[in-house]
Amino acid sequence: MLPLVPLAFDEHNQRPRIVLIAGDEEYRSEEMLPQLARILTNHHGFDCRVIYPIGKDGTIDPGATDRVAGLEVLDSADLVICMLRFRRWPDDQMAHFVRYVESGRPIIGIRTSTHAFQYPADSPSPYRRYSFDSKEWDGGFGRQVLGETWVAHHGDHLVESMRALPRGKHEILNSVEDLWVPSDTYTARPLASEVLMDGQVLNGMNPSDPPLAGAKNQPMMPVAWTRVGFNSGRVFTTTMGSGLDFLNKGLRRLLVNATYWSLAKKVPARAEVGLVGKYEPSPIGFGKHRLGVRPSD
Repeated sequence: MLPLVPLAFDEHNQRPRIVLIAGDEEYRSEEMLPQLARILTNHHGFDCRVIYPIGKDGTIDPGATDRVAGLEVLDSADLVICMLRFRRWPDDQMAHFVRYVESGRPIIGIRTSTHAFQYPADSPSPYRRYSFDSKEWDGGFGRQVLGETWVAHHGDHLVESMRALPRGKHEILNSVEDLWVPSDTYTARPLASEVLMDGQVLNGMNPSDPPLAGAKNQPMMPVAWTRVGFNSGRVFTTTMGSGLDFLNKGLRRLLVNATYWSLAKKVPARAEVGLVGKYEPSPIGFGKHRLGVRPSD
């Protein structure tokens, strides 16, 4: 985890302020995002804060879908990077997130963030339209802000891995090479977006496995794209992303490059993305959390 730092940003600090929000039960965002924060802080000089789902005992609990604390730091953030799945936060915390989204400041959404929120249809919350299955606001936050909501697994989950292939040229793709991840592709047809990479489904869970023959790669599904959000804010979305995926240097560079682009800064020709400190992510899967860790540990 990141060392303990005050959650609030120093108002005198001129470095870009980035808030990374972890909150999924399957892909280890609570492990991946702190490592991304270390890379952005140590190699690139950004000022990062990580927010976690918190259990009743005050420790990090990915299964705490309705408990989060500290989102008020979004009020002074320059960029939000989120990796969320089926959250339903208290309205007083959700209000900070919604204000950020509607402000037009940039957003990076990773993997399950296409289905970041889940509200029952009869929820009294004023934010229920953010739900992934919203009919009032088609597809909710995922579809309307990031470009796509949850549809389906396109590759066979934990059976068919994926290689990401560039579609044309874009500065976010600077020196992004050999991008293979064990996570499968999602079905995605992003709304009003510029697709940067497509996911080639592989016939197995190793980077040396060949492409799967047949319809799944005809055509391939988009796995990374940009679009314009609220008030012309920059949005980058990728359906790749897990603790294990982040061992791949190509994915790390894609996300670092997207950070620069989102902040309207010049993207490095070859960004430094070396891991900072110990990083041994847990496998993909439910019920395999490393619980009992406090945010300061």
